Amino acid sequence: MQIRDLPFPDPGTPDVRSGLRFLVWLGRRQLGGQFASLLWGLLHFSSVMALPYGVGIAVQSVVERSGTGLAFAGGLIALAGVGIAAGDTMLHRTAVTNWITAAARTQQLLARRTAELGATLTRRVAAGEVVAVSTGDVEKIGWFVEAVSRFLAAALTIVLVCVALLFYQPALGVLVALGVPVMALGVLPLLPRATRLADVQREKAGRATELASDTVAGLRVLRGIGGEDLFLDRYRRASQEVRRAAVRSARMWSLITALQVLLPGLLLIAVVWYGIGLVGDGRIDVGELVTVYSAVMLLTYPLRHFEEIAMAYSFSRPSARRAARVLALERATGGVTGAGGEVPAAGDLYDPATGLLAPDGLLTAVVCGDPDAAGRLAERLGGHPPEPEGLPSVLFGGVALDELPLETARTTVLVQDKDPVLLSGTLAELLDVPASRAVSAEAALAAAECGDVLDALAQASLDGDPATAPITERGRSLSGGQRQRLALARSLVADPDVLVLDEPTSAVDSHTEARIANGVRTLREGRTTVVFTSSPLLLDRADRVVLVHEGAVEAVGAHRDLLRDEPRYRAVVTREPEDGDPSPEGHVARKGESGASGAAEAARSVGLRTGIDIDIDIEETA
Repeated sequence: MQIRDLPFPDPGTPDVRSGLRFLVWLGRRQLGGQFASLLWGLLHFSSVMALPYGVGIAVQSVVERSGTGLAFAGGLIALAGVGIAAGDTMLHRTAVTNWITAAARTQQLLARRTAELGATLTRRVAAGEVVAVSTGDVEKIGWFVEAVSRFLAAALTIVLVCVALLFYQPALGVLVALGVPVMALGVLPLLPRATRLADVQREKAGRATELASDTVAGLRVLRGIGGEDLFLDRYRRASQEVRRAAVRSARMWSLITALQVLLPGLLLIAVVWYGIGLVGDGRIDVGELVTVYSAVMLLTYPLRHFEEIAMAYSFSRPSARRAARVLALERATGGVTGAGGEVPAAGDLYDPATGLLAPDGLLTAVVCGDPDAAGRLAERLGGHPPEPEGLPSVLFGGVALDELPLETARTTVLVQDKDPVLLSGTLAELLDVPASRAVSAEAALAAAECGDVLDALAQASLDGDPATAPITERGRSLSGGQRQRLALARSLVADPDVLVLDEPTSAVDSHTEARIANGVRTLREGRTTVVFTSSPLLLDRADRVVLVHEGAVEAVGAHRDLLRDEPRYRAVVTREPEDGDPSPEGHVARKGESGASGAAEAARSVGLRTGIDIDIDIEETA
């Protein structure tokens, strides 16, 4: 797999039973790249370790005044130089490829799982943790996967050098063969503590990232209640904890690095001290001593990879564990068997848990006093996992939605939550969604009352065409109402069999809301539409209104009938107590107003709250 071939057509099914198993699975998925990196690593390290042999021959040739030996040594060193250059270049190329492909595979798996779980993901895993896994953790995982092959190449090279020295100069070779394992394993007792400190650092960094992500997401609310300083102090404390944990971890790794320098130095001293004695006794030549000394000195280069693989594993293990935890989340089913898994061409949408029924082809408005409960119910209607688990599945035409393939369920029922996300791009790209093509972009924009949005985008466009105007990430260059209307237009363009809208007009004024209600009703004529709202303007234009209270349907009927007969419904819609007087006269009495002007104002107020068109001429009333 080459970088130019990314993304993967299919990233595969990961082993998420543990973080280590996930790392092993990633390595096995790219055995070809690992083997190539191993071979190039062997060439590179072997060429580096061939230099001492060439240097030793050169020194001995000078001592013996041998031109042939000196020429042979020069050729060997030149050949080793070519091997070092070629091996290092290709090792770096294959290692980077392994790192990027492992990180890309992990990101694709996370993106796929996020798309499958939808909005339920952030209720099961903190949004900040998802961000941490998708950014920093992916890098750590890729680092370990690509470091394995380089470590194996370094380890094999060290073994080969020790064996070669035993044959080349047994007296010094034995000393080196005994000293190298001590150098390689001397820091092993420190690794458990270093790993624990790295885990603590990663855990604290993850919590700080979660806090930062959640704070940014709720920044507008925090500013509204004056809570910026409180959360800033919390993040400052969290970041200081991360700093202290990082310092403790760095101290331990500094000690390990120092030992990696000290131990080879002691071995070099022993080799020189013992070797000088052997030279003085005439048992070895000066060139052989130079060869062994240079070999031991250069062994510190491959030995560094022992420290690197320990660090890579220590940092990637908690990252892999978090990634495996996210990837292990499954799309739950509610236990209701569908009719062979085939979606009918049309049918009613029914939730057995609450008794909510949305008849085929009608506009059904749902009033729920708890906004959070309304959001959960909207997601259930889209075939997302029921919460709490064990609830029966939502049925479309008698078929359980959450037992259908995800793509089929999403095509059948589209849910627009109360905080829809607009990705960066142009307006044309925003509206380029999988759709039936029965609804044009122009019709959808008109129904969503996006005229002023188009004018603003046209001014921002270089050629005056709103379709080519850039939309920043999450639509931050637009107002809340403009973002909401563009998201509604996108949902209307998709033209699903069933469209579920959760508070689609909460950020627009009443006049625009009334026009949107008419536009949506007209455009979705004959198509099943469910709107979660407490707006009288939307409720008055629905074919049927359903009141859901404490997880069950309490009443069904027309808006005006429910407003008159159901105190609980009236309390939610008009924001009045259940025993309040909904009449205009009662409203006037509560406001303490009198005369024609007060009556007219009260009547208009009641009309706005109830959706009844009231137009009173003040002069005529007077």
